[in-house]
Amino acid sequence: MSERAIAVRTLLVDDHPLFRQGLRQVLAAEQDIEVIGEASNGAEAVALFHAQTPDLVVLDVNLPDTSGLDLARLMLKSRPAVLLVVLTMLRDEDILNAALGVGVLGYVLKECAADEITDCIRAVAQGQPYVSAQLSTFLVRRMSNLESGKAGNREMDRLTTAERRVLKLLAQTKTTKEIAQELGVSPRTIEAHRANIGGKLGLRGSHSLLRFAIANREQLEDLK
Repeated sequence: MSERAIAVRTLLVDDHPLFRQGLRQVLAAEQDIEVIGEASNGAEAVALFHAQTPDLVVLDVNLPDTSGLDLARLMLKSRPAVLLVVLTMLRDEDILNAALGVGVLGYVLKECAADEITDCIRAVAQGQPYVSAQLSTFLVRRMSNLESGKAGNREMDRLTTAERRVLKLLAQTKTTKEIAQELGVSPRTIEAHRANIGGKLGLRGSHSLLRFAIANREQLEDLK
């Protein structure tokens, strides 16, 4: 079997044509990576995803018509075995946590793309996570939060069913307005639930509830 025959079939999704061109040129030099398509928005990405069935998709977080994380959820729901890499300018801890919570295995900063993207794709193709070294502090904190989240499982027993449902949707990175629409209540009611949840769990800070929800995502997903 030739090296090209076992190349990782990769789809690039980014709305900046010059950046995509540069990225494709970097990957074209690698015999074990094959770019099978490019998309500039979510609609194009979905069409190519179904038509070309790539092994791996490189996604920008911000796209003209959708979020890269929403696109990641859609792709994983359709094909759970697909491998996903986020390529972004954002050094944002919450977005990193949300991406890893969705099921993304690779997270590379665009400023490091030329140096890291091939290593990232190869690692992810082997089922290994890869995150830009500049975000290592976020990763350490995420692991700490995951450990504290395990201890927090007992605390979640104190939450009502409604509060757990709010927490479950929050773990999916939905906004207060989106959660309110899904549950058929007002945003003010959701804000009250969030305040109650934070009080019961002893969480402080604007993003602490989101981090707790993501850390306990697996347990929350079992809720109906």
